[in-house]
Amino acid sequence: MIKFVRSVGLALSGIAFAIRTQRHMQIHIIAAVIVIALGSFLSLDTVDWCLLAIAIGMVVSAELVNTAIEQAVDLASPERHPLAKSAKDVAAGAVLAAALVAIAIGAFVLGPPLWRLIG
Repeated sequence: MIKFVRSVGLALSGIAFAIRTQRHMQIHIIAAVIVIALGSFLSLDTVDWCLLAIAIGMVVSAELVNTAIEQAVDLASPERHPLAKSAKDVAAGAVLAAALVAIAIGAFVLGPPLWRLIG
């Protein structure tokens, strides 16, 4: 049990590092807070909350993996190298793909109740 608690602590430390040091992670967290607040305001149903939770989790997870890859590449290759650039670009592309899917999910889930509210 002590090893598990220590592992959770280390994982939380990694998340805190990413939030503290990565601008895009900060943007994703702010977007997640806005989506959660909007979802609460719109009284979404359980399925909609699950879709939003999956989308948020997907983007945050992708950003965490991207940060880990960037840190590892910087350690392994402090000088510029085409393979290091490719690794970082592909990891960033994964975050972009996740974010675009999350935006689409957000539009499908939040769009209809927002239109009903506005119209």
